[in-house]
Amino acid sequence: MGMTMTQKILAAAAGLEKVEAGQLIEANLDLVLGNDITSPVAIHEMDKMTKKNVFDKDKIALVMDHFIPNKDIKSAEHCKCVREFACKHDITNYFDVGEMGIEHALLPEKGLTVAGDVIIGADSHTCTYGALGAFSTGVGSTDMAAGMATGKAWFKVPSAIKFNIVGKPAKWVSGKDVILHIIGMIGVDGALYKSMEFVGEGIKNLSMDDRFTIANMAIEAGGKNGIFPVDELTEQYMKEHSKRPYKVYEADEDAVYDEEYTIDLSELKPTISFPHLPENTRTIDEITEDVVIDQSVIGSCTNGRIDDLRCAAEILKGRKVKKGVRCIVIPATQSIYLQAMEEGLLKIFIEAGAVVSTPTCGPCLGGYMGILAAGERCISTTNRNFVGRMGHVDSEVYLASPAVAAASAVTGKISAPEELGL
Repeated sequence: MGMTMTQKILAAAAGLEKVEAGQLIEANLDLVLGNDITSPVAIHEMDKMTKKNVFDKDKIALVMDHFIPNKDIKSAEHCKCVREFACKHDITNYFDVGEMGIEHALLPEKGLTVAGDVIIGADSHTCTYGALGAFSTGVGSTDMAAGMATGKAWFKVPSAIKFNIVGKPAKWVSGKDVILHIIGMIGVDGALYKSMEFVGEGIKNLSMDDRFTIANMAIEAGGKNGIFPVDELTEQYMKEHSKRPYKVYEADEDAVYDEEYTIDLSELKPTISFPHLPENTRTIDEITEDVVIDQSVIGSCTNGRIDDLRCAAEILKGRKVKKGVRCIVIPATQSIYLQAMEEGLLKIFIEAGAVVSTPTCGPCLGGYMGILAAGERCISTTNRNFVGRMGHVDSEVYLASPAVAAASAVTGKISAPEELGL
């Protein structure tokens, strides 16, 4: 019985020839991640330990991104705690105002995540780095503390689901539509503690930004991680962004999967997740009534990359955000912000009547920069639409791609780009 891609990575990290689903292992870590919300808890847990030093100052990343620049006294105190810890331990990869970004876009961009890595982060969307062929997963702050101190973590080896990707997507269909389709198909617990392994000839038709988006939302299906095979596009990305060596793992031909699904990209349509669960999906042509919106958010660790901003700008160019709609665009990192500026995208957004924010998680978690009042609706490229996720418990969040979010900002209701003649 062979091993999946994830199982091979975990076996190597644990120093074992073979692992099986359900087996408990202790694995060596290549990176431990924390942010301004979760790191203070981990730091206080480390204070209780007998081991007071970090295992490797180069293998810890602390990214201030959720409430940055500080929105209030409490967030300022949190960042001060992390800043002092980073200074005390000489943490190499500490990212604060001016050089920070949304963590899951920033770390691949900085070359801190590569194929074959084992990465834990005290943030559930740490699964993003599976797009590069790494095993990455979210953990609690206590596990983060243990990881920072020892460089190791315990895992139960996950079983896997295989998603065979075929075909080529239509013009306005992106990675967001792929993952929303999958979550709508299997449900928010359909991959509970399982590895979501994406394979197939259709992957060549998905950009790296598409793959980051898909891996990012594996957790919304309950997945332990999402992972893509390493191809030429992956290797090109890693060579452009990182100087670290990487290792390519491939699943055995006789690897065991709990389930297998085929996703034909050519059959997918723009997909929207209605409140209040990501699994509550409808394709754009299944929406028969006008869903009027008050706000459109384009950004987040799911969809704040340059491809996302280019897509939104293509739709907003020469058009205006509908009066009464607030359109908020959030580039995911400083580098993406600068690139968008150089390409003239920010000018397009501002002329359309949108606002452009410094990189921040902000509205995604109901933090700031776009809180909803009672009865308000937001179309958003973020990853969760739980009750009260973006503000008042009587507000509503609809998840969608940048294309749909931009088109909806223009019409004032959930719309496909085709409704604008595109």
